[in-house]
Amino acid sequence: MKRRVLVQAATVLCAMGLFGGFMPQAFAADEAPDAMIKRLSDEVLAAIRADKSIQAGDTNKVLSLVDSKIMPNVDFRRMTAAAVGPAWRQATPEQQKRLQDEFKILLVRTYSGALAQVNDQTISLKPQRSSPTDTDVVVRTEVRGRGEPIELDYRLEKTPGQGTGWKIYNLNVLGVWLVETYRNQFAQEINTKGVDGLIAALSERNKANGQKG
Repeated sequence: MKRRVLVQAATVLCAMGLFGGFMPQAFAADEAPDAMIKRLSDEVLAAIRADKSIQAGDTNKVLSLVDSKIMPNVDFRRMTAAAVGPAWRQATPEQQKRLQDEFKILLVRTYSGALAQVNDQTISLKPQRSSPTDTDVVVRTEVRGRGEPIELDYRLEKTPGQGTGWKIYNLNVLGVWLVETYRNQFAQEINTKGVDGLIAALSERNKANGQKG
């Protein structure tokens, strides 16, 4: 049970590090992807430790953090599209927006309670295997604290244009990629009830999670 909680906490750290944004984008564009992940992880850990509302799993506080500090550094449209799969291309712009909104709330509400477990964790980078000229890379890290280290990987793409920098679009906890996990879940709903059925299912799940606090 304790291991499961630590994995959930690691997933939150991954998501928060993935979404974290604490510096101007112009500077981020010149930052190496592994250096970016390390800095964001350290800053997010410090922010969580300093905010008792987040530690207590306050969903509104977590959502506020996501919207104000986190979203600028993730290609969330790409992440949602990959999780939805081929049906994304047939979805209307309004459906795509609803999917992104509900998916974000699902991620935050699913894992916000695990933030209470974040205390003495640190982030350690593994050796980077990519070339400086690569535009799509995987940054591998470990979350270290009590117990065994938890493997945590980020997949990033360098976005075109000046001042944009790296965007994270997938993450891996203990060998399981988040996007692929949700794609399998979403596919079942889409196959039986279509895109609107998936949106409705996500909305109901988010309402249920909200009622649980």
